[in-house]
Amino acid sequence: MRRISLFWRLVLGSLATVMVVAGVNIYALTQLRQLTALSSELVSRHYPAIESSRRLIGSVSSQLRNEKKYLIVNDAALLREFDQEADDFQKRLAALLALEESAEGRRLLEGVGQEQRDYRAAVREQAGEGVERGSRVSAGYERRRDARIGKMMDLLGAYISLCDVRVGAVMTESRDRTAQAETVLQDLLLVSILFTIVLAAVASYSILHPLRRVQQHIRMIGQGQFETSMHTAVPQELQELVATVNWMGHTLKELDDLKAEFFSQISHELRAPLASLREGIQLLLDQVAGPLTSQQREALTIMKDSSQRLIQQISTLLDLSKMEAGMMAYHLAPADLKRLADGSVNKVRWLAESKRVPVLIHAPDSRVWVSMDAPRIEQVLDNLLSNALKFSPRGATVHVKIEPDQAAGGIRVAVADEGPGIAPEDLPHIFNRFYQGRRQGTQTVAGSGVGLALAKKIVEGHHGHIWVESHEGQGTTVQSVLPIVERGAAA
Repeated sequence: MRRISLFWRLVLGSLATVMVVAGVNIYALTQLRQLTALSSELVSRHYPAIESSRRLIGSVSSQLRNEKKYLIVNDAALLREFDQEADDFQKRLAALLALEESAEGRRLLEGVGQEQRDYRAAVREQAGEGVERGSRVSAGYERRRDARIGKMMDLLGAYISLCDVRVGAVMTESRDRTAQAETVLQDLLLVSILFTIVLAAVASYSILHPLRRVQQHIRMIGQGQFETSMHTAVPQELQELVATVNWMGHTLKELDDLKAEFFSQISHELRAPLASLREGIQLLLDQVAGPLTSQQREALTIMKDSSQRLIQQISTLLDLSKMEAGMMAYHLAPADLKRLADGSVNKVRWLAESKRVPVLIHAPDSRVWVSMDAPRIEQVLDNLLSNALKFSPRGATVHVKIEPDQAAGGIRVAVADEGPGIAPEDLPHIFNRFYQGRRQGTQTVAGSGVGLALAKKIVEGHHGHIWVESHEGQGTTVQSVLPIVERGAAA
């Protein structure tokens, strides 16, 4: 099957389906023709025979009336009407005999013809004797006449009954054939539907299965697994696609190696000089080169803080770039989220005290175990607390809330401030890199614009979810949900 191209698979599948449908239609057409033949037999033979027999019965009655009238009034015109009716009777009978094929039917009709001829001959004989008006016909003649008339009626009735039996047989055969055809057609339709479904399933599987393997390999490449090439038997039309996917994987592997080398070099090239600058400033602050005036010490302190912030911003940007490039590896392990939050709060304690903004932690008394890369989650908490303190006015309060979220199936972490809030038009873009809001110009606190973007990447890398709730003039709350670790796993 694998050696057959997709084109011929589709062609063969279509031909098989067409053959099945054609077979069903041929059978249905055959049965329809048979039913049509039976209907034609009824219309062209049996029903006309019954109708002709009934007309013959009527003709016999008409002959009898004309004969009786003639015998009473002795009018030659009535005799001529009798002869005309008798001639028509023989013509109808001859036509009916020509259509009759059975021996029994011909016997009955021939008997009718003979009785009618005998009856006519008797009438002519009686007319030849010169019956006078008002005279009575002999009792023997009337008895013989009535016997012949009764015999003709009986024979015609028997013939009509024979035709009725034939009609009943044809109708029964028609009903049987119809029922049989319905049953067979239902079975054929069911078989054809099942066959079509199976054929479609086989064709779809033979076509979609290699495509799914290609799709799976592309997904692996998207997840950063560039080393593995795809080696699988596929239809001829997909071989070029597989080759292209393998080429793409190798190319992305080379680009990934170059990217990793770039990040390594740029990290070293940026951090090393800044670290040296920071250490040099610290030596000057330690008065290694001599005593400092208060103005000199203030200037060096500002330079040291600026260099430290620059190092942190560079590290944040490099981490964010690695995450966006899919190069950041997370080392997940059970860790106490409450303890991690306490550590982050202690880091910003001096800034909170300087602004007189207390930071309150609301968490369960017991440990809160979460599957996480502790340094990265700590980085998220540091950024969220730093932002909350930056935008909190003096005397406000920052709340850190840690609680189980049964609906989300994890632990909810919320950092809330009492700052100016975020404008509604800025909320959809708050997690974008370098986005600081359309009203940033009215704020007195500046930032890099990458803290929330980095936090979002880290939380999503932990299979969590993060979002912002804010109202202008009422503060901002950043919430996230992280997966829970069972106690057994945390032990």
